[in-house]
Amino acid sequence: MNRIKFVNLYFTDLIGVFRSTSILLSNDEDPSSVTALFDGSSVYGFLDISFSDVVLKPVKETEILLPWDKNVYGYIAQVYLPGWKRLDRDPRYIAERTEDIIRREGYRSVMGVEMEFFLFEKLKYIVEAGRQILEIYSAESPWTDNISIPLKKGYHIVESIDRVAHIRRSIILALHEAGLNTVKHHHEVASSGQVEITSNKENTVSLGDFIQYFKMIARKVARMHGFEAVFMPKPIMSDNGNGMHIHVSLWSKNINLFYDQNEKYGLSQLARYFMGGLLDHGRSLSAIVSPTTNSYRRLIPGYEAPVYLVWGYANRSAAVRIPLANKDKGLATRIEYRPPDPTANPYLAASAILLAGLDGVKKKIDPGDPIEENVYKMSAEKRKSLGIRELPRNLDEALDELESDHEYLKPAFREDVIQTYIELKRSEIRELAGIPSPAEFLYYNLI
Repeated sequence: MNRIKFVNLYFTDLIGVFRSTSILLSNDEDPSSVTALFDGSSVYGFLDISFSDVVLKPVKETEILLPWDKNVYGYIAQVYLPGWKRLDRDPRYIAERTEDIIRREGYRSVMGVEMEFFLFEKLKYIVEAGRQILEIYSAESPWTDNISIPLKKGYHIVESIDRVAHIRRSIILALHEAGLNTVKHHHEVASSGQVEITSNKENTVSLGDFIQYFKMIARKVARMHGFEAVFMPKPIMSDNGNGMHIHVSLWSKNINLFYDQNEKYGLSQLARYFMGGLLDHGRSLSAIVSPTTNSYRRLIPGYEAPVYLVWGYANRSAAVRIPLANKDKGLATRIEYRPPDPTANPYLAASAILLAGLDGVKKKIDPGDPIEENVYKMSAEKRKSLGIRELPRNLDEALDELESDHEYLKPAFREDVIQTYIELKRSEIRELAGIPSPAEFLYYNLI
């Protein structure tokens, strides 16, 4: 007789929080057929309390067995209103609609992601008003005890120095055990336990599914080792932050449409127009791909985080980078969009990137010439003469841009979804604005 198991149904709210409910499964019940009712008014951005019942329906292709408990199946679910009508505010549904648009245009999207995060051993939370941990601003970054690694010098360090290599491997093994494949992993640039793990996925929807599962599994495995996986874009001052670079290309059957062997570096005109859309809408995209107040502490010069809306070949100071990967006859030719960070709702971020790029293709927006120098070191006068625009300086500014520039999103994002998202983020800004920061104690305590 089979043991009784549980089914976890997962879903994502509008701002990107991954949520779940658990159902007891009888021996003869198909785990992919269970459904669950829940209160949509208690979830960010879903429904009002006056009409709040919604239903979760599992997507069979997203099935995993939890690596730490073989008695639990996991499924990512679609969110339905009563009468089996899809909920427009379900981020996964927005990604599904985006993929439908891509297919109707005659394309197939191929996407990948670089997931960056920190593994902290001594992470502490103090809730008492006015008390914060000032030690987090120590140049020695005491959270992992990796004090032998100078700031910004952790890239590809060897295991004799790297105290989190074994945790990184455990995370990858757990991902593969759950059926979630990865490409490579290493210690990232920051001094204290910064990890990068990359993966390739077929489309917007599967990319979002992977990222949500990834963050859940990374957090669980890290805690099993006594560490915390932290996806904040900028948790440590004076050191590199966490990005979530998204790679994208458009295909027709088995042909990479971003590749042209007759052009420099093999980049097609279609790819150039796609980049043009990303750069043209980059300031409004920022509200979706860099969606927290902390995101803009990462987006400053000098830490390999993009600040300027330019593109370049292998140029990590540019918002759009073309990796030099054309030795395989164009199979790996792609665009890397560098502004996103791991606090972004992955379904919304991937969808918005594709829709901005498609708008560039439709309007034939030229991205201009590539920038082949470090934009951080370029003079303000030269940037001005080249017409180089900057990303927003904060979330409030990014939301202003999204309010005035979101027509390109409307094929997949309903207007009320965009406005609800903006309202949620404005509320978040107001709430955080009233909370003292550790830096304020350091700067103003003696005045």
